[in-house]
Order: sequence, then C-alpha cells, then structure tokens
Amino acid sequence: MTDIAFPNTIRAWPNIISWAKALSLLLGLAILTLVLVTAMTGKPVGQLIATSEKLFSGLLIAVFVGLLYASVLALTKIHGQDANQPGIRSWFETGVQSANAIATLALTCTLLGISLGIGSLSDHELNPTTIPQVIKGLTEHFAMAFMTTVIGLPVSAALRSALLVSYSHAEERANPQFHKGE
Repeated sequence: MTDIAFPNTIRAWPNIISWAKALSLLLGLAILTLVLVTAMTGKPVGQLIATSEKLFSGLLIAVFVGLLYASVLALTKIHGQDANQPGIRSWFETGVQSANAIATLALTCTLLGISLGIGSLSDHELNPTTIPQVIKGLTEHFAMAFMTTVIGLPVSAALRSALLVSYSHAEERANPQFHKGE
C-alpha cells in the first residue's frame, strides 16, 4: 500500500513547491511595496493598512490578491520551462486572463466609485451648510474609484508583460533553432 501511494506523493512535490514559490514571491512583493510606500509617504505600516482597508473593501482586496496570486503562480509554472511541455500554454493563458481580470476589476471599481459618489448627491439636500458634508462623501467615493485604477492597471500591465516575456523564453527553449541569430 505504501509503494502505491509513494509515487503519487513524489509527483505532488513540484506542485507544492511552485505554489509555495508563488506565495513567497507574492509576500516578498507585498513587503517591498509596503517599504516603498512607507518611504514615499512617511506613514507607518499600520496606518497604511488601515487606510487601505478604509479605501478598499475587504472583498476587493481579497479578489485582487487572489488574481495576483494566480498570475504569479502562472509565472512560476512557466519560468524555466519549454513551451512544448504539457500545461505550459494553459498556465500562460491562466496568468494572462488573471492579469486581464485585475484590469477589469480596477476599471469596474472605478465606475462603481464614481457611481456611488454621484448617487450620494441625491441623499443630501444641497445648501451652504451641507456642501462640506457632500464634498467629503464625494471625495471618499472618488478616492476609491481612482485608486483602484492607479493600482490595478499598472499591476495588470506589469503581470502581462512578465508573462509574455516568460512565455517567449519558453518558446525559444522549445525551438532553439529559430532563435539562434537573434
């Protein structure tokens, strides 16, 4: 019984290693991003996290991180492989679609934030005493709207670029005779 289960266990190790490698890359990028943003803004990490939770919903953050992880996992699966190997094209497509979903999520949340901001205008009577409150509500919704775009679109573009370059290298490894002179 142990002899039969052992080969399946060995086959599972590469998957576990690539999942762990992707998680390590994602956590490393998160730490570097926090350090960079802390250095740029001068705000402590706790305050940055609290601002992020206030600006974005927990669901939005969870979906973003999940899609980001899927793209990073695809990168780890493609890196160093030949394009002819089974599953490499599927991982490439998975990564690109996840990166595209990040862009879609960013743009959708931008439109949602703008819609919520405009919708909040109908909740208040506009007069000189309520204008500061109305403007505060508008700026909160618009801040969420534009920050999702500012974060989502560059992350999406960087992931797509990394995936395309990585897959291009995989194709070169699979067909070295076509790429010798380049």
